[in-house]
Amino acid sequence: MLMNRKTRDLLKKALDRQAVVALIGPRQVGKTTLALEVCQELGALYLDLEVSADRHKLLYPALLLSQYQDRLVILDEIHRMPELFPILRGLIDQAKKTGNTKGRYLILGSASMDLLKQANESLAGRIEYVYLTPFHMAEIAAYAENYYSKLWLRGGFPGSYLAHSDQDSLVFRKNLIRTYLEQDILQFRGRIPVATLERFWTLLAHNQGGLLNASRLAASLALCGPTISKYVGLLVDLLLVRRLQPFATLAKRQVKAPKLYIRDSGLLHALLGLATYHELASHPIVGGSFEGFVIENLVSVLSDRCHTSFYRSSGGAEIALILELPKGLGIWAIDIKHSLAVRPSKSLSYALQVVKPDRCFVVYAGKERYKIAKNIEVISLEALRTILQYTIDG
Repeated sequence: MLMNRKTRDLLKKALDRQAVVALIGPRQVGKTTLALEVCQELGALYLDLEVSADRHKLLYPALLLSQYQDRLVILDEIHRMPELFPILRGLIDQAKKTGNTKGRYLILGSASMDLLKQANESLAGRIEYVYLTPFHMAEIAAYAENYYSKLWLRGGFPGSYLAHSDQDSLVFRKNLIRTYLEQDILQFRGRIPVATLERFWTLLAHNQGGLLNASRLAASLALCGPTISKYVGLLVDLLLVRRLQPFATLAKRQVKAPKLYIRDSGLLHALLGLATYHELASHPIVGGSFEGFVIENLVSVLSDRCHTSFYRSSGGAEIALILELPKGLGIWAIDIKHSLAVRPSKSLSYALQVVKPDRCFVVYAGKERYKIAKNIEVISLEALRTILQYTIDG
């Protein structure tokens, strides 16, 4: 199934605005496929820096790249050659004399902070970032019916979602996990015991949507707190884990620790060995999995256009997701319940008194849309995602 990724349009617009565009996303999410489509359309030069032959071409990078001043150059897996960043800066500054500085370089990477830090230091004011996520609901809905449970179970990595069967999908995800553990993590952070990191990642999966308790995790793995923080940061940097921070408020009884989610539901289920929807539906993690699935699909609408957080009091009053929208659109509070029936609760009412949002929704597993209080509306994920998209786009 060939799909027109929403990010394609964002990427082309970014190339029209800026000299360098960084396409960032996890491994196997489709960055290279998208870049090759752009390469064919624009007649670009494509270099894969994981291929020794292409790295050899860049033995004298300034000499080679200066020959392509009038063409887009695509550099895949740019983290393999971070020494290219200052060279790109020099070539862009030279090109300013001719005014030909837009859409010069498209760089691809599978990590966030490592690439961002290197690029920001050398390419400040010359680079724009575009994030490619796994498939989300709006992309799949245009091509398939009854996709919801399949997308939730398998997650959004193209090779997983498009697999012939649930078993084939699970095999793909397990292989992807092994690739991260045995290759990518060593590449970005040096030598970390694979077995220990795998146990840590699996512990996070069992605690999907839970508060970060570094001391408890450290005790479970016979590690120290700083090492746990390093492991969390690593998985966040690789775009595999979302670290959701608490809402900024002066409330004294507020929980201050962040919440952690395995970002892709398919990877979450693979870490837990859940191969079918039936196994997922009967597993204790189903509520946390649904919560993470809802959050990722809503956040995919926003890109980096709003601040996300959550609220929880020490007494258990909670709002799963708080969106501080741009353009003066206010604060939205979103609670998430994997249930077909939602009733008003004192804990949610208390949390709303603290946060004081402009709108409040409860996302649930049903299809109907109704109010359970004057300021609280129960709604499906599909419907809320559509409302959010319409609100953001204006």
